[in-house]
Amino acid sequence: VKPMIPRCSVPKAVPVGKSASLHCHENEGFPKSTYSWYRNSEPLSPDTKSSTKLHNSSYTLNPATGTLVFHAVHKGDTGRYSCIATNDAGFAKCEEQEMEV
Repeated sequence: VKPMIPRCSVPKAVPVGKSASLHCHENEGFPKSTYSWYRNSEPLSPDTKSSTKLHNSSYTLNPATGTLVFHAVHKGDTGRYSCIATNDAGFAKCEEQEMEV
């Protein structure tokens, strides 16, 4: 069963240096969906160490739960965030939401 459009929650504004949690979830898809996050249409890697663009970012991304946690946001984390739920039957994307730091 193809995933439904996931529910995404993105904080509107976060002070520099504070933590921020972004959530993405849908429960119609079978098999269970995995989640990927995008900032300004660029995929966020689950592994920040491997990406040269993200080496300043301190976040944890859990593809199984759809949770993206920034441990200490900085100006560069400002942007439009969206999430895609994917399973064997297809995928669905939530609306982009702005997060300002």
